[in-house]
Amino acid sequence: MAHDPALEDDVLEADSATEEEVRPDDRIDDDRHDTENRLKPSYIASVRDALEAGEKGTVYELVEPLHPADIADLLEIFDKDERAGLAASITDLMSSDVVAELNDFVREDMMEALAPVDVAAITEQLETDDAVQLLEDLDEDDQKAIIAELEPETQAAVESALAYPEETAGRLMNRHVMAAPEHMRVGDLIDYLRNEGDFEHDFFEVFVVDASFHPVGTCALNWILTSPRTVKLTDVMKRDQTLIPVTMDQEEVALMFQKYALISAAVVDESGRLVGQMTVDDIVHIISQEAGEDALLLSGAGDGDINEPIREAYSARVRWLIANLGTAVVASAIIALFGAAIEALVALAVLMPIVASIGGNAGTQTMAVAVRAIATNQLTRANTWRIVWRELRVAMLNGTTVAILIGIAAGLIFEPMMGAVIALAMVINIVVAGMAGVLVPVIFERLKQDPAVASSVFVSMITDSMGFFAFLGLAVVSGLVPMG
Repeated sequence: MAHDPALEDDVLEADSATEEEVRPDDRIDDDRHDTENRLKPSYIASVRDALEAGEKGTVYELVEPLHPADIADLLEIFDKDERAGLAASITDLMSSDVVAELNDFVREDMMEALAPVDVAAITEQLETDDAVQLLEDLDEDDQKAIIAELEPETQAAVESALAYPEETAGRLMNRHVMAAPEHMRVGDLIDYLRNEGDFEHDFFEVFVVDASFHPVGTCALNWILTSPRTVKLTDVMKRDQTLIPVTMDQEEVALMFQKYALISAAVVDESGRLVGQMTVDDIVHIISQEAGEDALLLSGAGDGDINEPIREAYSARVRWLIANLGTAVVASAIIALFGAAIEALVALAVLMPIVASIGGNAGTQTMAVAVRAIATNQLTRANTWRIVWRELRVAMLNGTTVAILIGIAAGLIFEPMMGAVIALAMVINIVVAGMAGVLVPVIFERLKQDPAVASSVFVSMITDSMGFFAFLGLAVVSGLVPMG
C-alpha cells in the first residue's frame, strides 16, 4: 500500500481531537468514583449538601460530568423526597439515557413528579419499547396526559404497544425494522440504504417481504455486502426464519433466541404481517429480569427491590409468611402427637430437627432444579416421569450417604437402635423431599400457575411434616419410646 503523508496527518489530527474530546465520564474520576467505579460517599454527601443549601448551580456543576448511568445511580441513592429537587436542579441532564437506566420504582416516582410535557419530551427520545416501559406502570390518567403531549407518530406507536398484554412481544418489540420487497436486487438495496435508510436505529439483518408485507426471508448484512449487485434478494436470502407472534410471552421469546442462537427475529401480527423485531439486547434484559424474578419468587420476597414501596413489599412478603405459619402449625401438630414419646427420651428432641432440616435442604435443591427445567422447557409433559425417576435415584443416593453418617454418630452418642431409627428416617425424608421437589412445581405448572411462586411453601411443609412423622413414628414402632 502506498504511503500517503496527507492521510497520516489526518489520522494524527483525528487522534489529537479524540484525546481533547475525551469527557470525564469516559473514565473513572478519583474525585467521584472509588476503585470499583462506584460513586464515593464523600461525593454523594457534597451533592446532598449543595441541594439542601439550595445551590442549584453547584449541584449542576457536580453532576454534569457524570455518565448517564451514574446520574441514575445518584438518583436511586437519594431518598424519595430528595429526588424531585435533584431532578429539578439538573433538568437538561435528565436525558432519555438516564431515564432508561433508572430502577423501575424510582423511574415511576420521577415520572409522577415531572410535568406531562417534560415526560413527553423524554419519551420522544426513546425507542418505542423503552417508551412503553416508561409509561406502562403509571396511573391511567398520567399515561393519557403524557401520551396527549407526544408527536402523532410516537403517540400511535405507544398506544399500539400498550394495547398488547404486558410482557409479550408486542409490548417489547422495536417497531423500527429494515424491510425490502422480494423483487429488489442487492445493488438496489445497497443504494436505498445509503440514500434513504434510517440509521438512527440498529439493525442486524434486512427482512425480505412480499406484497402483503409478510416476511418471506432474511438477509444478513454480510451477505448483502459480499453479493454481486445484480443478484436478486430472493437468491441470497435465508428462507427459514423464526417468526415471533405479537402475543408470545417474553419468556418464550427468550427461549427461542437461546435455542436457535438468534441475533434478531421478525415479529408478526395475527395476519402474519411484519410489525416489528426483537433483538438480542432486548433478550439479555429479559433473561436477567426473569432469572431474578424466579429467584425472588422462590423465596416469597415479591419484587425484592430495595426501592419497592414499603406497603407493596409488606403485602408481597406477609402472605407467604402467613402461609408458612400455617404449614408450621401442621408440623407442630405432628410433634404434639408424639409429645409423651419426646418427654420420655430427650434424644428425640435433640435429633428430630436434623431430619427435618436436611430433608428441607434436599427438597429445595430438587425444587430449584425442577423450576429451572420448567422455565427452560427442559421438563415437559413428555419427560416428566423420566425426570421424577432420575431425581428419585439421586435422592436415594443422597439419603443413603447422609443416613450412614448420622446413623453412626447417633449410634455412638446414644445407642445403636437410635442410630438405625434416625438413619431410616433420614432416607425416607430425603426420598420424599426429592419427589416433592419435582412433583409440586409440576403440579403448579399443570394448573397454569407459576411454579416459582408457591412451591417452596408446600415443599417445606411436606419435608418438615414427613421428617418429624418418620423419625418419631419409627422411634415408637422400634420400641425406643412409648406412644403415650
